[in-house]
Amino acid sequence: MLVAFKFTHAGTCLRALLLAVVCTFLPAFAAHACGEDTDCKLGDRTYRIAVPADGEPPKGAIIFAHGYRGTAAGVMRNRSMKRAVTGLGLALVAPKSARQDWDIPNAPRPGKFLEKAYFRDLKAALVERHGIDGDRIMMSGFSAGGMMVWNTACHMGDLFAAYVPIAGTFWYPVPDQCTTLPVSIIHIHGTSDRIVPLKGRPIGPTRQGNVYNALKLAVQTGGFDAWKTVGNGGTQKHPLACQERQATAGGHILRFCLHDGGHTIRSAWLVKAWQALEAKGAFRR
Repeated sequence: MLVAFKFTHAGTCLRALLLAVVCTFLPAFAAHACGEDTDCKLGDRTYRIAVPADGEPPKGAIIFAHGYRGTAAGVMRNRSMKRAVTGLGLALVAPKSARQDWDIPNAPRPGKFLEKAYFRDLKAALVERHGIDGDRIMMSGFSAGGMMVWNTACHMGDLFAAYVPIAGTFWYPVPDQCTTLPVSIIHIHGTSDRIVPLKGRPIGPTRQGNVYNALKLAVQTGGFDAWKTVGNGGTQKHPLACQERQATAGGHILRFCLHDGGHTIRSAWLVKAWQALEAKGAFRR
């Protein structure tokens, strides 16, 4: 009887020990149990991530900032983009604004750059949680997301390896100077864009900035040489007419690509941008 009691007590203790171990590590497991269909928690914010289907660790990442009233879930519903990015062996990362739009300077509201801590935390999470090389991360975004990209490149450009704003620029006025240029930037825009025209338009109490002034700012503060035509930066089906400047130091590039369409994005442009930047040595090999 005594033996039976000892055995039962030992079994109870073992079960209690296993339960304690599981409970200890369960929060960590839960924090990582996220992906393209489930939000990843990051303080009081979230993001989503899609990784290559082959099970291999991502060789880098493209962060793609959504447009006005967009969501991380909406980015992940873009199957073409997911296939294009993960097909490169990269992770597609979709951050989420705290409000309907990104909190950046001179926007209708609140008009201050309140996203710095979030994107620093996001990079740390990609490195620590997902094992992504911090030197192989490109930030892109469309429309309001492109505005987020320009502000990040200008004010905290050392955070990511390169920047690809699409159909978005600063809100007016363009900053007098950028604190972290030069960095590698590929700007893509449609000549027929009426939502974010190349020269901007009024929005409520403010207005969108002029893309040409943003490029001029980059040239002046980044020390880039003269424009040179680099040909089609897109695909045969969706071509881009591109010009490029080379930084006089550091190997960075400033590329400006136009298409004859409106307010649109093509997943293939992200692929071409990554490949062009990698060829220029923007990402650590």
